[in-house]
Amino acid sequence: MSILYDERVDGPLPTVDKLALLAELRAQLPDLDVLHDQEDLKPYECDGLSAYRTTPMLVVLPERVEQVQALLKLCHQRGVPVVARGAGTGLSGGALPLEQGILLVLARFNKILEVNPAGRFARVQPGVRNLAISQAAAPHELYYAPDPSSQIACSIGGNVAENAGGVHCLKYGLTVHNLLKVEVLTVEGERMTLGSDALDAPGFDLLALFTGSEGMLGIITEVTVKLLPKPQVARVLLASFDSVEKAGRAVGDIIAAGIIPGGLEMMDNLAIRAVEDFIQAGYPVEAEAILLCELDGVEADVQDDCERVRAVLQQAGATEVRLARDEAERVKFWAGRKNAFPAVGRISPDYYCMDGTIPRRELPGVLRGISELSAECGLRVANVFHAGDGNMHPLILFDANQPGELERAEALGGKILELCVKVGGSITGEHGVGREKINQMCAQFNSDELTLFHAVKAAFDPSGLLNPGKNIPTLHRCAEFGAMHVHHGQLPFPDLERF
Repeated sequence: MSILYDERVDGPLPTVDKLALLAELRAQLPDLDVLHDQEDLKPYECDGLSAYRTTPMLVVLPERVEQVQALLKLCHQRGVPVVARGAGTGLSGGALPLEQGILLVLARFNKILEVNPAGRFARVQPGVRNLAISQAAAPHELYYAPDPSSQIACSIGGNVAENAGGVHCLKYGLTVHNLLKVEVLTVEGERMTLGSDALDAPGFDLLALFTGSEGMLGIITEVTVKLLPKPQVARVLLASFDSVEKAGRAVGDIIAAGIIPGGLEMMDNLAIRAVEDFIQAGYPVEAEAILLCELDGVEADVQDDCERVRAVLQQAGATEVRLARDEAERVKFWAGRKNAFPAVGRISPDYYCMDGTIPRRELPGVLRGISELSAECGLRVANVFHAGDGNMHPLILFDANQPGELERAEALGGKILELCVKVGGSITGEHGVGREKINQMCAQFNSDELTLFHAVKAAFDPSGLLNPGKNIPTLHRCAEFGAMHVHHGQLPFPDLERF
């Protein structure tokens, strides 16, 4: 499937003379690798969300911070938009390039600069893979807790940009909870340090503001992450249910019992069957839903928690509760969950991945609502999500070769996200807004809130050159979307409306 991303939907971007810019880049940065031929640019036209595609004007692949600084200064002077990209595994169109802009690829910033076991931190460049941090820390019996399903490939810079989570974020937090410091460059190429080597930093918490800002406020050049001691023991319970509503209620029951699992994941029958066919993880294919509940810590506590959770699950209506026999089976259970997305990709020509978050108490009702919307739209939905923190990943199955199916999938995705907002949730938990969910931002936030977001953007990037057209909709767009009334026709920051 291939849909051109219209970067001008909120107004035209300035026209850039590609040949003149290329000549200037070569003159000022002769050692910078610049891709400009069409066949070299094509691999960068989309991220993990392949529904939208745009061929970038130029792609640059720096290896040193000084190159990035010089590039940003030049682009700022010439009014050239810049989009930063890491491993390209994003799922919201956040790293989509611009036809009239530069794609700044940071994949070559892939060095682990320091692993400090005494201080329990690691300093890494933004292109380092998530899993590589834990591998480097393993000899010290330490690891990096956030573990997105794409951790074998996704980069830490992208994790910071999207505030990524993972299957263990219920207990150990999202990326923002596992950072000490980031080094960034402003749109003018100036260096800035957010956070500190200590557990807290003076002044406003700009580190938290920057985390999840989707490349709109600055360019990440170095990240200092917290490392945690590996738990002494970890056990996984697999619980089967004959309805998704019962499984949803069981999630709230576990938390209400005062137990915080290391991970608490849920899959419905469609996802279970796809995963079992792909991974052979030992999942019960007749179950309407399963929960994976991992308890970790010291042996005595974990054993006691396992018995308590088993009792809660049985009381909630589980038809079977199974404890992983050994470490190999525990790893296999998690391998099934972490391969759910590619597994579902084997049973449908295309799928559209949503990323809404809801209060745990609303799980049963929202799952029922998704089922009703699925039937209404005539498209199957496989539910795979971080049940413990209410972060849902409904996968909408469709065939882009069938006329109208992509549009129906997009419409269904929008309705699911609006359902999440209706029950007090959010349109994203970890994938970000990017290009994909920009319309639903109009449903979640009012004009005053969006005005504030534009003010923050303007404080860091007054010219609107960093990743324009993503994340924050203009009020014009929201008025057209029909989700907001613009008072007196007056829009804030009119100079930003074209981006």
